Amino acid sequence: MPRKVRDLIEDLKKAGFVERGGKGSHRNFTHPNVSRPVTVCGKIGDDVLHYQARAVRLAIQESGK
Repeated sequence: MPRKVRDLIEDLKKAGFVERGGKGSHRNFTHPNVSRPVTVCGKIGDDVLHYQARAVRLAIQESGK
């Protein structure tokens, strides 16, 4: 079963990212130790796209978690 957008959001929040809003189905997350915000797009129940999973994984690694 593929991961869902809600799983990515949960992972980001556990790593200390803060949601700073977005427009439509886009959500932006920031972290003080990460140079760029992470954007997650899609409805909560949508399947995660490969590039989204990679971006979240790299951002969490950069945050030091």
